[in-house]
Amino acid sequence: MFNKLNNFIFSYISTFEMVGVIMRIISFSLVSWLGPESPFMFVWIFNTIDAILLTWCALLRKDKAYTLLNAFWILVGIVGILRAGGII
Repeated sequence: MFNKLNNFIFSYISTFEMVGVIMRIISFSLVSWLGPESPFMFVWIFNTIDAILLTWCALLRKDKAYTLLNAFWILVGIVGILRAGGII
């Protein structure tokens, strides 16, 4: 199953990466424009999804630097989700 999914993503990897980058731009733009009125839970979930997508693409490309960078953003996103949800 993962082989088929990986092959599909790799076939359209530039598109998936562009979608991930646009998602990240949208999430940070919301915070920049709306400030304290931002829908923080939405932003953190959206940002974490794009980090997962971009990490997957970096892994398929075997790009260690971007894999590490985006894996870090997954962790930041999880902390952001937990804080926005009042869990920590």
